[in-house]
Amino acid sequence: MKSHSWAAKRFKITKKNKVMTKKSCNNHLLTNKWASNKKSPYGKQLSKVDSKMIKNLLPYK
Repeated sequence: MKSHSWAAKRFKITKKNKVMTKKSCNNHLLTNKWASNKKSPYGKQLSKVDSKMIKNLLPYK
């Protein structure tokens, strides 16, 4: 069974089984943004329904 490559690039599963996704606005024009906004790109936790779908796409993580 393979994991879906697009899901592996966009989501991260933590040790406590939370599915995290990247925050927006972290690509370009970073000189005008505060350091606290740029620090960790993985910052948003998905809802339970969405995380269940993503866990099916990433079976080995």
